[in-house]
Amino acid sequence: RISSLSPRSAPLAAMSRALPTGGGTFQPLRHRSGTLRDRLHGYTKQTLGAGGSLNDAVALPPGESCAGWVAVHAIDFYNDVSTIWAVMAEDPYLDSFRPGEGFPSGVEYRWSEGSGRDATTVSVSAPVYIEKVLQWIADQINDETKFPDDDDEAEALRVFQTPQFAALCGQIFRRLFRVYGIIYSSFFGTLEALQMAPHLNTCFKHFMFFCTEFGLLPEREMEPLEVLVKPIRKQYYLAKGK
Repeated sequence: RISSLSPRSAPLAAMSRALPTGGGTFQPLRHRSGTLRDRLHGYTKQTLGAGGSLNDAVALPPGESCAGWVAVHAIDFYNDVSTIWAVMAEDPYLDSFRPGEGFPSGVEYRWSEGSGRDATTVSVSAPVYIEKVLQWIADQINDETKFPDDDDEAEALRVFQTPQFAALCGQIFRRLFRVYGIIYSSFFGTLEALQMAPHLNTCFKHFMFFCTEFGLLPEREMEPLEVLVKPIRKQYYLAKGK
């Protein structure tokens, strides 16, 4: 059973109690103060903090770069998913998953590492796939040549507006969606028991509103989660008056 989507006032205290301690604690990726990324991130915080709608929160602020807006949200959505996954990271239940068992039924999670002749592709379990996706995204974001976070806005925008960056962000959003699919299909009951289901649902709704606003997910990618995606997109379009 998937509970109704709720505001971000979900019981985050329950989440913080469940977070792993020590070296396994998740540290969110930050936007350095005074940079383009920090300024764009502030729009969303201000809109939601003032009780604004999700439609307003995902809409491109006037005069801002669409590419920069997508870049900042790639980071923020990565933080959302990583915080949720950190709750599960040390659960012994993860060891029960075997390679080749994916979602939806019949899907096999595979991961490629290396390049050229040294490239290898292995079949991995769902939890290992999530870990590899999140580490890969963190590596991209922490690479200043791909996600610049300095005082030179012109240089940051130059990077964000390249075809290579657009392709990278598309891959990030698709992989984050797949992670949500695994979490909903395999771990929703656990998160519900931890009183985290409302937070999960709200994060996913925000993610889907943004992806719908900017057409970031192919239709075929969303089919496995249609039972969740369809009503969220309906809410989005109703609020937009479409």
